[in-house]
Amino acid sequence: MRLPLLFATACCISISHPALAGEVQVAVAANFTAPMQDIAKAFEQDTGHRVIAAFGSTGQLYAQISHGAPFEVFLAADDTTPARAESDGLAVSGSRFTYATGALALWSADAGLISDGAQLLRSGNFEHLAIANPKTAPYGLAATQVMQQLGLTQALAPKLVEGQSIGQTYQFVASGNAEVGFVALSQVSRDGEITSGSAWQVPAALYQPIRQDAVLLNTGADNDAAAALLDYLKGEQAAAVISRYGYGH
Repeated sequence: MRLPLLFATACCISISHPALAGEVQVAVAANFTAPMQDIAKAFEQDTGHRVIAAFGSTGQLYAQISHGAPFEVFLAADDTTPARAESDGLAVSGSRFTYATGALALWSADAGLISDGAQLLRSGNFEHLAIANPKTAPYGLAATQVMQQLGLTQALAPKLVEGQSIGQTYQFVASGNAEVGFVALSQVSRDGEITSGSAWQVPAALYQPIRQDAVLLNTGADNDAAAALLDYLKGEQAAAVISRYGYGH
């Protein structure tokens, strides 16, 4: 007589606490830190899956992945590194897609410093210009392209201070160790407004498009939480967060 009651109770528990909820380990490009934190929170609330994220430069994260780090999803700051992960046999073929298109900004913590960014760069009226390492950080590479397009590579070279990631580059400027720096627009903008200091959104024509691709790594091929996160990144809720931080989607 007690059997139906036990069965009914088990069903209620299964519905209230998803039996298939799991966790996913994600390697995330540093420029996408704040949006990913927002997306992860919403994803966890909506699915019950837990996101464990590590942030760094795309090149550094790829080096960790290639040496066996247990990441299951890779959100890069470019499209070439995830493609390389596929060609190197580290990622699931066909799983790669562009989750965001980045924008570059010249930023200063001084609210009065930048009015015309190109003119400021030409004037050289600053001691230090921070950029991310162009060998490992796609936003750093974009910064070098801007300087080349403006014909300022040699003139600005003595003023450059390199961060290992765009996150460290932002800190150089925020702390005053560099008066100005090239950062991701997402780090200094919300809903189309600069959140602090002064900034110049660099015209997209001055650097190659920063297409940021996601890919499912082989370690996550059988993880439902990993597949669910990638699907979530393609959805409307994630797209709204991505747009809010100044990315194209």
